[in-house]
Amino acid sequence: MSTPGQQHRAARPRLDRPAFVALLLGLAAVAYRLVLTALTVPPSNSDEATFGLAALHIAAGREHPVFLYGQHYMGMIESYLAAPLVALVGPSWPVLRLPLVALYAIFLWLAYRLTRRLFSPWFAVGVVGLLALGTERVVRDQLTVVGGRPEVKPAVLAMLLIAVGLAEGRVRRRRAAVGLAGLLAGLALWSDWLILPYLAAAGLLLLYAARRELLGWSGALLVAGFAVGVGPMVRDNLIAPPGKDSWSVFREVSAVDGPPPPWSERLGGGLLEGVPLASGLCPVTGCARWQEWFGLLYPVLLVVAAALALVAYRRGAGAPTGVRVRPVAQLALVAGAALTLLAYVRSPLTVTDPLGNARYLSVLQISLPAVLWPLWVAAVACWRGTVGVAGRLAGAAATAVLAGLVATSVVATGLFVTALDAPRADERQARELADAVRGTGLREVYGDYWTCNRLTFNTGEEVVCAVLDGGLRPGQNRYRPYWRQVGGAERPGYVLPVGSGAERRLRRLLGDGADAAILVEVAGYDEVAGYRVYHPPTAVRPWR
Repeated sequence: MSTPGQQHRAARPRLDRPAFVALLLGLAAVAYRLVLTALTVPPSNSDEATFGLAALHIAAGREHPVFLYGQHYMGMIESYLAAPLVALVGPSWPVLRLPLVALYAIFLWLAYRLTRRLFSPWFAVGVVGLLALGTERVVRDQLTVVGGRPEVKPAVLAMLLIAVGLAEGRVRRRRAAVGLAGLLAGLALWSDWLILPYLAAAGLLLLYAARRELLGWSGALLVAGFAVGVGPMVRDNLIAPPGKDSWSVFREVSAVDGPPPPWSERLGGGLLEGVPLASGLCPVTGCARWQEWFGLLYPVLLVVAAALALVAYRRGAGAPTGVRVRPVAQLALVAGAALTLLAYVRSPLTVTDPLGNARYLSVLQISLPAVLWPLWVAAVACWRGTVGVAGRLAGAAATAVLAGLVATSVVATGLFVTALDAPRADERQARELADAVRGTGLREVYGDYWTCNRLTFNTGEEVVCAVLDGGLRPGQNRYRPYWRQVGGAERPGYVLPVGSGAERRLRRLLGDGADAAILVEVAGYDEVAGYRVYHPPTAVRPWR
């Protein structure tokens, strides 16, 4: 006879072998990103510092921003997540990035759950293994606080899992789950508009999975949850001046001067550069010719994945929704990736700066299982010997592609890991600059954009910096109170890169007294030029 304790131990769920391997891979992936976070790799910059300063203001109760300072389309969820830690520990880059490590862990867990549910256990392990790797481009999108992508990816995966669970009858509190899906959709839309294709696909899947329930209280909770999530964005847009609403600003920053580039160039920048970069196959400096193959293959895999899902859906004709929801969910993943890629290649930004703008394709990680599934199916069929000669040839080719994808990802990640000295030196020199400026006793200074907010965050606002352009005219000051504070200082300082246009302009204005106005010089910054800190005897503001 078994005792109650034995019955309790017997009922405790155990991890099967795929789940255990996935757990080990997931722990290694999170540990890898924790180490990078502790080292502040990738290095910080003034864009990220703006989110950090917002977190500092939220923690102190001074501000409750809806959008990034100086913008009206990038939500501030990451700053709100970091604010409690900043309030507890104080401002620092690892503290600012820790919530993103948690978001990545949630994303990895949800990706495994969804892939296992829609496809197969060991395939889910393979997907986790690929997502565990990370070049600089990949981990920069996952670990740097620049808005949007780290939080919207787990939100979409959770919505898809909710929809599949509702269709299969796995969800107990169905109305609450639908309301949660609406809340996640609203928060994701507020955070980053680039997730719209995936939100549309997830919304259609939810409609398919629970279409009858959505006519009642579940539909009301869905709308209410969405309204709560998107509410801050709606309220801010209602009171925004003409031309300052999210849509107007988003269109303005997405436009470029001159005629649009031809489609051939946009496809080249989007597929050959953007997809491999976002997939972790290339260094952040760009893709070599031999690394561009996955960009050419990607749309083909999307078409084949859609065909496999449609075949599976037709085979389930007459079956209940719970049986057919899986191929529909696979189609949702394909549709989200296809629409995201189409929107990206339509943009001229794929030509003007394909390396910098590849970050907008990081959301394609959501669809990685659907994209690789045709290769996995062909490879497994080949090795099991369940296909003919043509099938074996196709399976061998699929196996080679999968092996090449894994090998390229491992090599690219290894090259990044072995080259951490440069980003660590950049971050160390930024701290040295902050310490040097603080040591001068200056509290209000002018500088360029990529210096100012980073300097202000590194000093915990002990030094406040206002942005000037190369001609010593007002620059991109995201947080206007800093500009007003420095503008009211009797003798502000100047923190300028050696040899920059701004420094040359300042030295001409100071004349013979230029060298006497130098307080300190920080050498070797950014491995290109150092910084000089000037403190003129009288304020120099040529724009006045």
